[in-house]
Amino acid sequence: MFPSHAPRSSTQASSPRVGGRRHHSTPAASSNSPQHQGVDPLRLLYPNVNESETPLPRCWSPHDKCLSIGLSQNNLRVTYKGVGKQHSDAASVRTAYPIPSSCGLYYFEVRIISKGRNGYMGIGLTAQQFRMNRLPGWDKQSYGYHGDDGNSFSSSGNGQTYGPTFTTGDVIGCCVNFVNNTCFYTKNGVDLGIAFRDLPTKLYPTVGLQTPGEEVDANFGQEPFKFDKIVDMMKEMRSNVLRKIDRYPHLLETPENLMNRLVSTYLVHNAFSKTAEAFNGYTNQTFNEDLASIKTRQKIIKLILTGKMSQAIEHTLRSFPGLLENNKNLWFALKCRQFIEMINGADIENVNNKVTATTQTMPTNQTSVIQSTKTFKHSKSGNGNGNVNINQTQQQNNTATPAVIKPQGGDRPDIKNMLVDDNSNKCVEHDSNSMDVEMEPCQSHSNGGDSSSNGNARAVRNSLDAIDEEMDVSPSSRNCGRVIEKILEFGKELSSMGQQLEKENLMTEEERQMLEDAFSLIAYSNPWSSPLGWLLCPSRRESVSTTLNSAILESLNFERRPPLEYLVAHASELIKVIGQHSLGEDAFITIDDVFPQN
Repeated sequence: MFPSHAPRSSTQASSPRVGGRRHHSTPAASSNSPQHQGVDPLRLLYPNVNESETPLPRCWSPHDKCLSIGLSQNNLRVTYKGVGKQHSDAASVRTAYPIPSSCGLYYFEVRIISKGRNGYMGIGLTAQQFRMNRLPGWDKQSYGYHGDDGNSFSSSGNGQTYGPTFTTGDVIGCCVNFVNNTCFYTKNGVDLGIAFRDLPTKLYPTVGLQTPGEEVDANFGQEPFKFDKIVDMMKEMRSNVLRKIDRYPHLLETPENLMNRLVSTYLVHNAFSKTAEAFNGYTNQTFNEDLASIKTRQKIIKLILTGKMSQAIEHTLRSFPGLLENNKNLWFALKCRQFIEMINGADIENVNNKVTATTQTMPTNQTSVIQSTKTFKHSKSGNGNGNVNINQTQQQNNTATPAVIKPQGGDRPDIKNMLVDDNSNKCVEHDSNSMDVEMEPCQSHSNGGDSSSNGNARAVRNSLDAIDEEMDVSPSSRNCGRVIEKILEFGKELSSMGQQLEKENLMTEEERQMLEDAFSLIAYSNPWSSPLGWLLCPSRRESVSTTLNSAILESLNFERRPPLEYLVAHASELIKVIGQHSLGEDAFITIDDVFPQN
């Protein structure tokens, strides 16, 4: 399928995406123009770039382009020369060299000389393996802002609403921030906000055209930019880096002070509040972060590590407003973990409001709330509406047996169908007389380019909606029945949240797999012994707490990682450099020798 483009009749108002940031620094007159006659303006913009090793992009490459692209005016003007009848007629050109990361902040602009017939133009960034008969953003590791619809495209043919459309006379700028791996665009000198995050390295400035008459000019810094705040932004970033270095331990300090600062920053970063308070008091050091904030982070981390995800999310929303609201992917990941902890029994309260969770590592013979629910007795009204029951003869053991819920008179799906998309999927039927039957992997064979996880999410939602009739449970299992109901209701909410991310084109492949794995747990009577039992292990909570803690610190303008971790990472890279220069010593030392893990 080719990406769908629906041209808009009027230009939209400029509005940044969620998480986008507008810059309000004072404009500097001709801030990127050469300060001295005869001095290369690009060298003034990027003084730390060594062009003998990493040349700067200065023009479009006559070799890295589609045949229907014409170049003129020192390879700065791009003209479309194709027929432009369909999407396969798209044509792109990129620079000869990728953007050096030593630029820190890199910016280029494109002036639309003519929008041509339809204005199907894309401006952005691509990796080396990008196919030149595509617009930037359509293929993997390519990113583009398109003029006909104002959408941003990130390695996919599905665009996401981003900014206004652009046409003849407009100037579109593209800026890459190598400090936080983001990209934002400008239109006629106005910042449109962040368009892409988590960018890879070695990206090439790229422009793509698609219909006859389209023509654009490029400015890589040879002339003053329409967006005249780049130099001011670079100065601000340079000041931030210097302040960051000032907070780090200095090599000129005594070894004792150096070690004390490393230890202190590590304790504060990981929210060991009492230990950090005692250590800093003994070593006469000050806190960069408010002690109350450290204790709040510590409480959230402890809640996650004990499986109480709902309380952790609630405290995060209350203590750090806007953090999760502006980072929907992080919020979704936390919710997925919450669903897993509900299956685990760590995030469910019983009718007496007592937590049924286990906060220690669960032995392999211990079961989840699903397996502990022994029977459901459905109504004997005989109304033929597909009342649901659970096979009562199934043994409770450590085999990964699917917990099948069979309809009794209607076409309501069973639990295993929560994970399939159509009847072509093969799962072993669980006969009422069988005891231990293994289930074959349920793989979706969706058509039309839909991912299997999308089908799974829809099937889960449909199945959860189907299990909605009142169940008559015995007094001994009433509490467990309410637990199951609570899990199913939360599953519906999580599925809806995933659908919203898909609709906004924010869902990553990793998150799709995360959702599919989490939902798959409910297909087994003993999830702990299932092929996905590793998801329930308490050690999986550590990465969740680390991710959330780093996001909180970043929102407070602190580093995502403590200086000690950076130093260890730098030491690892230095060992690699030693090996690359054939010095030999790298054969006798590893980081684990210096910093043992145990």
